[in-house]
Amino acid sequence: MVRLLVLPLLAGLVPLLAAPGAAHAAAGCSGRPAKTVEFATGELRVYKSRSQACAVTVAKKPGKRRTMSVTLQARGGRAVTDKGSYTKMAGPVTVSALNRCVRATGAIGKKSASTGWILC
Repeated sequence: MVRLLVLPLLAGLVPLLAAPGAAHAAAGCSGRPAKTVEFATGELRVYKSRSQACAVTVAKKPGKRRTMSVTLQARGGRAVTDKGSYTKMAGPVTVSALNRCVRATGAIGKKSASTGWILC
């Protein structure tokens, strides 16, 4: 009888416990937020896990399809880019960044932002 009462109660708590992680899922990258750079039409977000860096460009006003891009490069490595016509977000792009600096650039339309070398 007690099990029958506890299970629905626990099932109701699962969505509440998952809510803080929803911000990472919405951004498309795993790891902790490392840097956010705002610009006129959106923001560039960089995330860092133990061995990887990830970046996305997110529009301030989603909805209208427009050119967006995000580029991420680890020092000494090739740049990884996602560029296209999107409504909300470009990316995610991921590079191996174990003990390496990275730099990211994001653009929406003609406006852009860059991080310079970070996570060194």
